[in-house]
Amino acid sequence: MHFFKYQGTGNDFVLIDDRAETFPQHDQALVARLCDRRFGIGGDGLILLQNHPELDFRMVYFNADGAEGSMCGNGGRCIVRFAHDLGLFTEHTRFMAVDGEHEATVTEGLVSLRMTNVAGIDLGTEYSFTNTGSPHVVMTVDGLAQYDVVGVGRRLRYSDAFAPKGTNVNFVQSDEDGTLFVRTYERGVEDETYSCGTGVTAAALVANRQSGVPSPVAIRTLGGPLQVAFVESESGGYERIDLIGPAVRVFEGDIVL
Repeated sequence: MHFFKYQGTGNDFVLIDDRAETFPQHDQALVARLCDRRFGIGGDGLILLQNHPELDFRMVYFNADGAEGSMCGNGGRCIVRFAHDLGLFTEHTRFMAVDGEHEATVTEGLVSLRMTNVAGIDLGTEYSFTNTGSPHVVMTVDGLAQYDVVGVGRRLRYSDAFAPKGTNVNFVQSDEDGTLFVRTYERGVEDETYSCGTGVTAAALVANRQSGVPSPVAIRTLGGPLQVAFVESESGGYERIDLIGPAVRVFEGDIVL
């Protein structure tokens, strides 16, 4: 099987051109093995690019544990770059994902992905919660560089409040220049990732709602910089949300299944 490896600010994915729809996508063990960093290709997830009858392509996303996942923002930016590299469009694209239709624009260095609208944010004293295509807890902390992201994140991810499917957990600290430093524990990966697109989107919207941080919000992740632009809607939610950052092909190859 031929595959490609892409990464968006360190969030890395196995990409497969499945327009012939030959990939056994119901084989969770195979997907998990391909994502395994010691016995497979290695990645935070696996993404199939398939045909769509009306749009440029369809994105089918799997978590590293092999289960089909909810929307992945950095994965979305990576598959847009992949489709661009395959020549499916020149600058602007429309594609289908699990949470509906998305638009994206590609420049030489950046991919700008239009995220799904967000109806609202549940603000809390300990943490806030919103859904940006995937469910996300956002918690403001001090000393984030040394924070126990995996330990605290895992407890929240499996807590009764988010049963049975669980949630992703983001820890946020504001830098002196106003940039948000964000670290994320991702369900499905069950570990901290270098970056999470839907997670930084959630962090940016919560920062706007809590502290009035204006659009676009500059984000710093372990894997590099991102930006989130948005407009507040009349209903109290957010629309025209764009996740902006790099997406890069790392390598391609063949693997024996």
